[in-house]
Amino acid sequence: MAVIHQTWFQLAKKQTWFFTDVEDEKLQNLTDGHMINTKCGESHSRRDLCCKMGVEISTFMTASESKWFCHFDDDNYINIPKLVDVLNGYDPDADWYLGKLSLDHPAIVTHNETKKTTRFWFGTGGAGVCISRPLVTKMKPFTIGDQFMRTCDLVAIGDDATMGYILHAQNISLTVIDRFHSHYEQFKCIPRETIEKEIVLSYKGENILEIEGFDLETDPTRFMSLHCVLFPNADLCTTMKRTYTIPTKNTQHSCIIHKFLSIISVSFWCRYI
Repeated sequence: MAVIHQTWFQLAKKQTWFFTDVEDEKLQNLTDGHMINTKCGESHSRRDLCCKMGVEISTFMTASESKWFCHFDDDNYINIPKLVDVLNGYDPDADWYLGKLSLDHPAIVTHNETKKTTRFWFGTGGAGVCISRPLVTKMKPFTIGDQFMRTCDLVAIGDDATMGYILHAQNISLTVIDRFHSHYEQFKCIPRETIEKEIVLSYKGENILEIEGFDLETDPTRFMSLHCVLFPNADLCTTMKRTYTIPTKNTQHSCIIHKFLSIISVSFWCRYI
C-alpha cells in the first residue's frame, strides 16, 4: 500500500478508491478518505472475493459519475497517462469491456439452477479490467444488492470470471488490451524498451521487472523504480538515490516455457478509476 501511495496513486487521487475488509484509520488518512470497508470476509475464497467485487460495482454506480469502471489489484502498477490514452480511444457511451485474457481457452460453466452450460472468454482481474458506464448499468440486474455474489454462487466461479459471464449474457465480448499484465506473466520477458508503453504491470516475489533504479532492498517490487523512469521529476525520484542497473542474462528459455502456461486470476485489494 505504501508503494502504491508513493507512486501511481499520486496521479489519480480523486478517481481512485481502495476496497478492503477492515476498518483502518491509517489507510483512510493515507488515501485522503478514499478507503471503503466492504464488510466482506477477509479470506481469498471465491465468496469473499465476489462480495468485494459486488461492493465495488455498487459503489461505482451509486457514488461516482465516472465514465469508466476500472478494477485493479494491490499488486498492480497503473501507468495512469497510458490508461487514460487507451480509454480515450473508446466511446464511453458505448458498451466496452476491456482487459487481458485470463485463460488460453474459453471458460466453461454450468448454471446450478438452469443447468445450462456456457462457454465464454473473460478478462483476468489480476491484470485489471475496464468497463464503460452504460455497460455497467446493463449489469445491474446481476449486481444490485447481493446479486453479484448470488450469480457467483450459481455458476461457481471467481469474481472476474463471473463478471465475464454476466457480460457474455449481454452479448458483449472482451476487447483484449495486451498492455495489461498480471503477475502470472514473466516480467523478465518484457523487453526493457517496451516497459514504458505498458499500462498495467505487476510483481510476485522474484517475478519482477528488470528495470534500472533503486536497489532491490529499497524497491523489491520495482514499482518505485518504474515510477521514476516514467516520472523522473516526482518527489520520490528527486529525493532518493538510484543505483541499480539491469543485470545481463539470457531469459529466452524461461520466456519460451511461459508461453505454454495458462493464466488464472486472483484479486484482493480493489480499486476503480
